[in-house]
Amino acid sequence: MELFLQILVIVTSILLCVLILLHRAKGGGLSTLFGGGMASNLSGSTVAEKNLNRFTVITALIWFVSIIGIGLVVKYQ
Repeated sequence: MELFLQILVIVTSILLCVLILLHRAKGGGLSTLFGGGMASNLSGSTVAEKNLNRFTVITALIWFVSIIGIGLVVKYQ
């Protein structure tokens, strides 16, 4: 069980990084430093952004629950 949870944490961590990097920049942060501000204003739809937000939140919840699960397995094993 612990091995499954560890693999789940690794997979969801990588997926979470990718999903966060796919989000459109909403301010003048580092993404606009390299010209990402113009491209983000010209492309993207609201439906795609909402779905990306949902996938990111679901992935983060799975990641969080698996971290808690690993802690419980380690504590009570």
